[in-house]
Amino acid sequence: MWTYRAFLSLAQLLFLLPHVALTAPQAFPTSGNGLWFSQRGSVWSKDYLPIGNGYLAAMVPGGTTQETTQLNLESLWSGGPFADPLYNGGNKQLSEQTVTAQAMQSIRQTIFQSATGDIDNIESLATDAGQYGSYAGAGHLLSSINSTGAVTNYARWLDMDQGLARTSWTQGGTNLLRTTFCSHPTRSCVEHMAASSGSQLPALTYAFSSAIEAGLPVANVTCLSSNTLLVEGRVSASPPSMKYAFVFRAFSSSSKSQIQCIQFPVPSGTPPNATLHVTPTKDTDVWVAWTGDTEYNMDAGDVAHGFSFRGADPVTKLTGSNTLPTNFQTILNDHTADVRSTLSTSFALNIGQTPVLDVPTDVLKTRYSIDGPANNAYLEWVLFNYGRYLLASSARGVLPANLQGKWGDGVGNAWGADSNINIQMNYWAAEMTGLSSLTKTWAPRGAETAQVLYNISRGWVTHNEIFGHTGMKGGGNTALWANYPESAVWMMFHVWDHFDHTNDVNWWKSQGWPLVKGVASFHLDKLMPDLHFADSTLVVNPCNSPEQPPITLGCAHAQQVIWQLFNAVEKGFAASGDTDTAFLAEVQAKRAQMDKGLKVGSWGQLQEWKVEKDSPTDTHRHLSHLIGLYPGYAITSFDPSPAVQGNGPAKAYTKDQIMTAASISLDHRGDGNGPDADSGWEKAWRAAAWAQLGNSSRFYHELSFAIHENFGPNLFSLYNPFDPNPIFQIDANLAYPAAVMNALLQAPDVASINTPLVITLLPALPSQWPSGSIRGARVRGGISVDLQWSKGKPTTASFTVDSGANVRQRPVKVVYAGRVLSSFNTSAGLRRNINSF
Repeated sequence: MWTYRAFLSLAQLLFLLPHVALTAPQAFPTSGNGLWFSQRGSVWSKDYLPIGNGYLAAMVPGGTTQETTQLNLESLWSGGPFADPLYNGGNKQLSEQTVTAQAMQSIRQTIFQSATGDIDNIESLATDAGQYGSYAGAGHLLSSINSTGAVTNYARWLDMDQGLARTSWTQGGTNLLRTTFCSHPTRSCVEHMAASSGSQLPALTYAFSSAIEAGLPVANVTCLSSNTLLVEGRVSASPPSMKYAFVFRAFSSSSKSQIQCIQFPVPSGTPPNATLHVTPTKDTDVWVAWTGDTEYNMDAGDVAHGFSFRGADPVTKLTGSNTLPTNFQTILNDHTADVRSTLSTSFALNIGQTPVLDVPTDVLKTRYSIDGPANNAYLEWVLFNYGRYLLASSARGVLPANLQGKWGDGVGNAWGADSNINIQMNYWAAEMTGLSSLTKTWAPRGAETAQVLYNISRGWVTHNEIFGHTGMKGGGNTALWANYPESAVWMMFHVWDHFDHTNDVNWWKSQGWPLVKGVASFHLDKLMPDLHFADSTLVVNPCNSPEQPPITLGCAHAQQVIWQLFNAVEKGFAASGDTDTAFLAEVQAKRAQMDKGLKVGSWGQLQEWKVEKDSPTDTHRHLSHLIGLYPGYAITSFDPSPAVQGNGPAKAYTKDQIMTAASISLDHRGDGNGPDADSGWEKAWRAAAWAQLGNSSRFYHELSFAIHENFGPNLFSLYNPFDPNPIFQIDANLAYPAAVMNALLQAPDVASINTPLVITLLPALPSQWPSGSIRGARVRGGISVDLQWSKGKPTTASFTVDSGANVRQRPVKVVYAGRVLSSFNTSAGLRRNINSF
C-alpha cells in the first residue's frame, strides 16, 4: 500500500515535468481495480463515489478547498410509527377481519367463476399506505481548507482494493491528498488530509449542514468537547419523526496542532451551530472521524414492543462509548485488511482484462460499445468488482441493502428506496462470490397481515420497508404492484441458498429454519383447490404476476416459487431439529397436489398465467413467469416424473419442451427497453436468463446493452440515465455480478437432495472473454470451485468440499459442453481436479 508521504513525494516530482500525459493517479491500483476521474463530481447519482460499511454510508464528490460529503445512516427513514403512533404496517384493523374475509371469499369466487378467470380490482383488500415513509439522506459534512490559488494536477478515484475514495491536487505549491473511507471494524467513517513531505497543511474547518439535504430540518450542532462536534436532528419537522445523531471528532498526528470546537452565537429560537477548527503544524496529518445512529431498533418491531421500532436515544448510543482508535494508521490498516478479507482473499475473477490506466472511467464508459470488442472486458471486470464492492459496503449492517444500497440523497427517495424484488436481486451473487446478509424485519407484523388480510392464523407474509409494512397498499387499482404476498417466498430463496452453500446447521436451526417454516406455513393455508379448471390442483387466488395488470388465479410466478419453498422445507427438515413431522407431511402432500406453474401456451410460450393471457408483443420489464429459469429452478431443473409434477399441466411435458417454451417467452420479452421501463436491472435479469439457456451471444448482448444504456459515468445503474439528475437503482449493479457468474459457472438447485447437483463449466462464455479464471467460487453442497480457461475452453477445474461434520452427502456431476466430465458424492474435505476436457 502506498504511504501518504511516498505517494505525495512522487507526485510532486511528476508535477515538475513540463507535460504529463493523462493517466491514472500514482496511487490508483495497478490492477486497475477502481474508478478514476480528472474532474470533480457535480451530480450525486452520476458522479459521486460511494463508500460505506453497512451501518454508515457516504457519497464523495471529490472537492478541493471544500469537500461536500453527503452522509447516510442505514436506518434513517421518514414515516412509520415515529411519525404516526397508530401506524400498523398498512394492515386492516382486527375489527375488520370478518368483513375482509368475506371480501376475499367473494373475490376468489368471482375469479373462479369468471370465463376469463380474472377480476378487475381487489381494492377492498387494500389499505392506505399511511406513513409509509422513505429512506432519507442524513446531511453533509463540509470540509474546508484555507488554501488559495489555482488548482492543478487534479484527480479523484475509488480504490476498490482498499475501499478508499481519494482526491489529490496541487495548490499554492503544495500537493494535497484527501482520503475518505467507512470502516466496518470501527463502524465509523474517516476523512484524512495530508500534504507532501516538508509542507504544511493549511488550516481546516469541519461543519455539518442539513440545508443541502433536500427536506431535512435544521439540526442542533453543539460542541461535545474541544475536538468533538455533536449533531442531533430529526428526519422531518412535522409530523414528529425519527431522531438521528452524529459525533464528529477531529484529530491530528501532532499534539502541537490546535484543535478547537467553536460554538457560534445564533438568533434566539434558532438551533445551535458549531464547527471544528484545526490549525496543523508542519508535516502533520489531520483527520475527522464520525459515527452516527438513529433511535430505530429492529428488535422492537414486534407485538411485545407494540411495533414501535423505537430504541435508545441515538445520542445516548453514540456518547456512551468512545471506541474510535486515535491512531489513523491503525484505523486505516484495520479497514484495508477488512476490505481485502471480505472482497479478495477468498474470491477473484479474471476475464482476460487488460487494465486501461490512461483513460478516465467516465471516458471509458462513453467509449463502451454494445457487442463490442475484447477490450470491453476491462470495464466489464471493473463493474463486476464494483457490484461486489457495493454489496459489501451496504449489506454488512443491521438492515439489508435497499433499492439504493445504503446511499440516498434527500429525505424522499424514488419509490422510498424500499425493498420487494430489490432485496432478492441485490443478493443474487452473494453466496457464489462469498458475500451474504439476511434480515428478519418483516416476520412479526407479517403474522398480523396473515391473520387479518388472509384469515390465516399461522406463518407470516409481506407485501415492504423497515417498519414492517406488510399490508397491501391501496390508493387506486394498485394490485399489479401491491398484490405480492409471494415476496417473502422469494426472500426464502436466499435463506435456503445460504444453508445449501454453507451447511451451517447452527445458523439454519436458529435463523433459517424458523423463517422458512413461517413462510411455508402461511402458504400451506393460502393454497386452494382450482375451481376454475377443476383439475384437482391447488392454486393461489387472487394473484398478480408482479407488476402485470391481470388479477387472476394460478400465476406461474407464485406457483413456481411456492413449490420451490416446499422443496426447501423437505430438504432442510432433517437438519432443522424440528420434530413437527405433521408439518412436513402436510408440505409434501400439498406440494404433490399444487399446480407447478408450468404450462405451454398457444404460441409455444411458457404461460405467465394459468388462464392464458400472454401476448407475443408484451415486452414487460419483469420476467416473473421465468423465475424458474433464473434465479429459481422449476424450469432449469425440470423433472417430468409424476412424483415431481403431480396432477398439474406440466406432467405431460419433457424438459426440452419446457426449456424451449421458456426460450420463446424470453425472446418475446425483448431486450429490456420496452415502453414500461428501460432500466438496467431488467437487462441484467435477461442476461442471466440467456446464460441459463446456454446462449452466449444473447447473454453478452444483454449484458453489454445494459452497460451502454443504463450505467452512469460513476458506473451507478441509473433508471433514467439521460435525465440531468437521474434516479439511482442499485439492483442492476448488484445483479450484474450474478449474471456474469451465470455465464461462467452454473449449479442450479434441484428438487431433492438425492437428485444430482449439476455443475456446468462455461455454459455461456462469450467470445469476448476467451481466457480467464475464477478462484474461490462457492456452489451448493459447500463446494469451492477454481476454474481456468483459455481459447474459449476450460484448462483446469478443481472442486473442494468443505471440511467439518455438517457436510451432507449428495451426488454431483460436472458438465462441460454437454458431456459429464466427473461424478462424485460430496464428503468432508473431498477434492477433485479435472485437467482433461
